[in-house]
Amino acid sequence: MRIMSRRFKRSVISMAVVMLASGPIQATAETLTDALIDAYRNSNLLDQNRAVLRIADDDVAIALSSMMPTLDFVTSWGGVNNHRDVYSSSFASYDNLIATFELQASIALYTGGRNRLAVESRKESVLATREALRSVEQGVLLGAVSAYMGVLRSAAFVDLRENNVRVLTQEKKATEDRFEVGEVTRTDVALAESRLAAAISLLEAARGDFVVAQETFKAAVGRYPNNPQTPGGLPKTAANVDEAANIAVRTHPDIRQAQRQVTVAELSMQIAKGAYKPTIAARVTAETNSNDQFEQQTLGITLSQPIYQGGSLAALERQAIAQRDGTRANLLQVTLGVEEQVANAWSYLNVAKAQIRATELQIEAAQIAFDGTREEATLGARTTLDVLDAEQELLDARAARIDAIATQYVAVYSLLSAMGLMTVDHLNLGIQTYDPAGYYNAVKNSPARLSPQGRQLDKVLRRIGKQ
Repeated sequence: MRIMSRRFKRSVISMAVVMLASGPIQATAETLTDALIDAYRNSNLLDQNRAVLRIADDDVAIALSSMMPTLDFVTSWGGVNNHRDVYSSSFASYDNLIATFELQASIALYTGGRNRLAVESRKESVLATREALRSVEQGVLLGAVSAYMGVLRSAAFVDLRENNVRVLTQEKKATEDRFEVGEVTRTDVALAESRLAAAISLLEAARGDFVVAQETFKAAVGRYPNNPQTPGGLPKTAANVDEAANIAVRTHPDIRQAQRQVTVAELSMQIAKGAYKPTIAARVTAETNSNDQFEQQTLGITLSQPIYQGGSLAALERQAIAQRDGTRANLLQVTLGVEEQVANAWSYLNVAKAQIRATELQIEAAQIAFDGTREEATLGARTTLDVLDAEQELLDARAARIDAIATQYVAVYSLLSAMGLMTVDHLNLGIQTYDPAGYYNAVKNSPARLSPQGRQLDKVLRRIGKQ
């Protein structure tokens, strides 16, 4: 675990609390955009799901190959041992080593549409997997936002706790001085000591949270934070919650993935029904024999019609129908879940905005109350406990504002994610993104390894490896 130097740590903490309190600072500090870009570039989860997408792309090529002719070369070598002549005592000797060479070509002429439907099904699966990749991208970027604001929040809390320890140290010294001249009792000194000890404990806890927040940031972004600053303005979302929900239903990748899965299930149901139809295939062979130079060419057409399969075809059809029904129900449930996410994020955002406004008024009033109580205490009109309570209320108000500001930023980006807009393109991060169609276009026609298309595929693979 990386532990920053004390001087560097103090600079980060001081900077964070100023940023949360007053807005953007010098441009040399790290921005939220920087964190989002690095999270996108460094995400192992995105790399994993890109590989899953490439697997789905090749499923299309595999399905398409079933509609193309196949060509195989077959050779066999064989012979028998010499045998004893039963009518004489000598052995007969023959050149009995035989080699055959055969070329076999075959193609499916008719499959009841199953091969064509299988290709369409794999294509829909590719589109569904692309939407799954978009969903993962949203999660990666939202995780980076949450980690970024977590660092700012924890750093600001550390600074707040340090300020509180300094204030309580001064209050303790002042109370001890007043005790020396008989203005307060030993009880007042003990109260000041107790509050200071509690503040020191909370400070150490805040420092621990700060280190944890840095590790969370590293896991989300791929590196440790570097002087993060509070984002300037909040991104635009929607005018109202209904508009946000309508956008989400149209664009959220989870809903679009579920829609593709319904289409895949419907195609699978058609494939299951097509299994009752006959299959017609053509086969051509050319064979030669090395022993007697025998050559033979054959052409044949095979028709296969299922008659009785022990009920398996009917069971597969029922399974496909049930799968179709299940994906339809899943689509409805996913839509409800997305609408719930939108409503929750909208509510959290409104609550955070209200809390910020309230805490600003609370801080203003608490500051006046603390200053007045401390002044009155010097005149003997207030007790030490009154001063400590007023200082604690001011501290709580400042802490609540810090938490509300961080919550507001996370809530607004959570709303974007719920609307399906938490993507590199929508956020205008200005970086090159992964092209999900690049690999698909290279493999969709089942290129051979040594063909021109195969060489183009090699270039695509090398480019993917560099990203």
